[in-house]
Amino acid sequence: MEKVSTLKGVPGMLRPFKEYISNMDLKEGSQIVYYGCPGTCTPFVELLSYGIRSMPVQNIFVPLLEESSAKSMINVPEVGMQISGSADRIDPALIVIMGGLSMDNVPVSAADMKTVLSKYNCKVMGICFMGMFEKAGWLDEINFDQIIDAAIDPVDIYRKE
Repeated sequence: MEKVSTLKGVPGMLRPFKEYISNMDLKEGSQIVYYGCPGTCTPFVELLSYGIRSMPVQNIFVPLLEESSAKSMINVPEVGMQISGSADRIDPALIVIMGGLSMDNVPVSAADMKTVLSKYNCKVMGICFMGMFEKAGWLDEINFDQIIDAAIDPVDIYRKE
């Protein structure tokens, strides 16, 4: 893969995400299906889906690779995108793999993810922090169409003395 740009902050994640999906020319009701870790990936999935809330797509969150536990996401006015009820079906136009799945303590391997991907004919995007897919060796295993790799460094802590 070739680096095409370097951006900063939350807009640096959301703008290229939205741009990529906008350029896909999706039909109304097309599914964006996010696979990630419950809890830690969930707020990022909500943030990403909020960035495309005006698009007529359906956002689905799959905890780990458990498609039977897939949840729909809805836009709650004055709150943002929130996990809602169960998804009726999984039929992705785009699969978004969250980097948390590639972490050492998560019971998901690149081979497991490849098995899921083999069921679908769609684009595949990866979103991670701090080079997680590269560190875990997933770049050699998964055929990503695009990766957004963000950094959370440094993290500054301030405290009143």
